[in-house]
Amino acid sequence: MDEEHVDRQVSRLEAESLELDQLLEETVRIVHESNPKFHWTGIYELFPDGILRLGPFLGAATEHVSIPVGQGVCGSAVAEKRNKVISDVTQEANYLACSIFTKSELVVLIQKNGKIYAEIDIDSHNSDAFDQRTVEIVQKVADRLAIAYEARSRQVRNLLEH
Repeated sequence: MDEEHVDRQVSRLEAESLELDQLLEETVRIVHESNPKFHWTGIYELFPDGILRLGPFLGAATEHVSIPVGQGVCGSAVAEKRNKVISDVTQEANYLACSIFTKSELVVLIQKNGKIYAEIDIDSHNSDAFDQRTVEIVQKVADRLAIAYEARSRQVRNLLEH
């Protein structure tokens, strides 16, 4: 995973001042294409009802388009307010199988100032596919997306106040 390439591409997107949905879609593509071990990459957005809903993704279709907080790796990451690196999904009691081929999973929260907006979810057909460097790069992407989510939240609040 080439950090400079990912960083440069995401910076380019930010400079284009895309709508949040477009930014998310393009960012998923950049992250997905950055590593041949990434077989499914998507964003689950957290809604006020405590449900994670699938946003843009690349890879095979999944039946898990909504996940309650606390369920599966994605839901438990939000419940525990921490990223999850699962080296072997067969060892995870709370795992929701999206594909029989998935062997490892990475979930990185998109959060700012204690508020969780969404998460980046990446599945791999390789066991132990996510080293510390990969986690750090995906975290940087998540941090940048958190800024965009926070800006959208401010816009919505301003609209509601006027």
